[in-house]
Amino acid sequence: MTLFALKILLISVFAGIVGSVLGLGGGIIVTPALTLLFGVDINHAIGASIISVIATSSGSAIAYIKDRITNLRVGMFLEIATTVGAITGAFLGAIIAPDWLYVIFGLLLLYSALAMIKKAKSELPENVEPHPLATKLKLHSHYYDKALQQEVHYNVANPYGGFGVMYGAGVISGLLGIGSGSFKVMAMDMFMKLPLKVSSATSNLMMGVTAAASAGVYLFRGDIDPRIAAPVALGVLTGATIGARIMQRLKNKTIRKLFIPILAYVAVQMIVQGLGGM
Repeated sequence: MTLFALKILLISVFAGIVGSVLGLGGGIIVTPALTLLFGVDINHAIGASIISVIATSSGSAIAYIKDRITNLRVGMFLEIATTVGAITGAFLGAIIAPDWLYVIFGLLLLYSALAMIKKAKSELPENVEPHPLATKLKLHSHYYDKALQQEVHYNVANPYGGFGVMYGAGVISGLLGIGSGSFKVMAMDMFMKLPLKVSSATSNLMMGVTAAASAGVYLFRGDIDPRIAAPVALGVLTGATIGARIMQRLKNKTIRKLFIPILAYVAVQMIVQGLGGM
């Protein structure tokens, strides 16, 4: 293995750990690392990022599903909104300028980061009233929390709000060509009142499904370079497997403290990019 591939492998292991713990996939680290540190062409970096998201999802999904942290019903319910939104975004791309959307969604994420700060000391959602639609769709669930050493039962609130945010996330993802892991976690945490571990694990599964659906397009375009994608996939898969074990030993409020600065960073980047294009 060349030194270049080894460096990419090591960065990808770190990306896999972070992506698996926070539910953001590995792309948020892989893409800037490849372009800024290694001088990789942006198209090849995005292609490798897609592979990293699939690897993150694959590496962590088994552990999360086995321990029932992933809420499959919530994931599939929200995946409908994301998919329809992405198709809408792809059509809107030829009609409207995306700059205002960057700013609007950036402000939404910034607001969510501030709201998360207010509940940073809260371990689990409290006094969550079960929504009738969530009850009808059997979205409420439970899991065993290894950090708290107890069974956690939780209700799902405001599925309409979560669905709406995920539709918007799909639109901006299809329109601007960006990942929406931060929106997925935020929608489940802020609107549907899921425990953050459940939001993170479910986001990982959803991102893998979305990325797998679009990977063929990137492969057909020639944006996936095996010399880059192979060490990325191997590293991220290893990191995601490690991250899945780490996440289950962390408390929800610890994950929230790790998630807030990344959410704020993504929000500021989106606002700056939107304002720069006006």
